[in-house]
This record gives sequence, structure tokens and C-alpha cells, in this order.
Amino acid sequence: MEKQGLGRGSGQAGEKRGSKIITIDGPAGAGKSTVSKILARQLGYFYLDTGAMYRAVAVRAREKGIDPEDDRALARLCRGLSISFRMKGREQRIYCQGKDSTQAIREPEISLLSSKVSTRRPVREAMVLLQRRFGEKGKVVAEGRDMGTVVFPAAEFKFFLDAQPEERARRRYRELLGKGVAVSRGDVEKEMEERDRQDSTRVLAPLRPAEDALRVDSTDLGPEEVAELILKIIQKRSGNQGARGVGSKGKG
Repeated sequence: MEKQGLGRGSGQAGEKRGSKIITIDGPAGAGKSTVSKILARQLGYFYLDTGAMYRAVAVRAREKGIDPEDDRALARLCRGLSISFRMKGREQRIYCQGKDSTQAIREPEISLLSSKVSTRRPVREAMVLLQRRFGEKGKVVAEGRDMGTVVFPAAEFKFFLDAQPEERARRRYRELLGKGVAVSRGDVEKEMEERDRQDSTRVLAPLRPAEDALRVDSTDLGPEEVAELILKIIQKRSGNQGARGVGSKGKG
């Protein structure tokens, strides 16, 4: 795999102005994953879950006993890494080295480990390359933290989804309770504050809106409402011809 930098000018493989790529960036708890899935389903697009990709790297690193700060070992790991997505019914599942890793990537230990490995340059460079390959054919809703700024800087439509910190913490707290995770609301708020700080101040691909991204505040909106709003914006910006191609569900 050829080494590739993270800047705007380096290796926007397969991305062309007009290729149908929608980027959804934002902090944890803003609702971007749910909204992205809804958009992809309604448009007939592929949902690119970049967070799951970093978690898959973390799973393999744990299996291999790799220190999350060992850049050489991480680089070797990523060079031989195979990540793919497959649909099982209405659920999208992630496979790493041909093995279904959907459940493994959601383990609490992996959440912590993925936050560490995702800050390492060899991992980010490898994932950016792979993410751009997923976007080569277009018709992709790419969700993450640096989709519009780093991975797909020439994307056709860019959105930055955010919400008030209290609401984001509330959503995350309810999500964890629903999964049977025993946690306090205060711990969730502290964890989210720390994650926000790390994401916005990290050297590699810090969390920030792309200059040409449209910011959407989801504080008082449900996922379906946010998805509907984004679809209307896409249709309006696309014009009559684009609205038929982008704003209505396609095949596949």
C-alpha cells in the first residue's frame, strides 16, 4: 500500500467533483450515525461507517498484542489489513480479515483502544486510503469526524451535525443504558468532554467543520427530521435534474 499524506492535495483517489458523495461529520452524540444510515437507505447509497473501521483496527491490534503507540507495528498491521462491509438483512456488518467483527468492535475495551490507535499516523493514513477507495464509485454517505476536511474534501455535499453538549450526553447515556452498560450520567458527560477536547486538539485531522460544510443543529430534532432536512437541502442545491438523481431512492 502506497503511503499517502492526510492533506487536501494528497491522493484524493477516485474522488471527482460530481461523484455523489455526502459527508456527515460531527462530535459524538450528535446523531450522525443514525442520520447517515437513514440517508443512505433513502437514497440507495452505501453507508461508510469510518468509526467502525478504526474499531476494526483496534480489534486486530488487540488480537496481535500490539501496543497502540507502536507506530511500526501498527503500520505493518494496516498494510495487511482487509476491511469490508456486507449487508445482512437490513443490518450492515463489518468484516476484518474475512471475519465478522460487528460485535467485537462494540466492546467497551475496543472503544478505548480505538480512540488511541485512531490518533496514530500510520493508522490514519491507511484508513484514509481505504475510505477513499470505498468512495471511488460514488453514491456514498460517509460518516465520521474528518470526512469533509480530509478524506473527501471535494465531496458534492458536506454537512456538520452538532447538538448542545447536554443533549449529546443525554443521548449517549440512554444509548449505553439500552445496551445494558452500567454508567452514571456524570461519567458520560466527563467522557464526552474529554473526547471533544481530544478530537478538536489532535494534530492529525482535528474535528472541525469543513469551510464549505453546512452546519445542522440536531438538539431539538429527531434523526428522521434531520435526515429529511438534509435531503431537502440536497434536492434544492442539486436543482431539478440533481433532485431526481440524488433526492430519490436509487437502485442498489
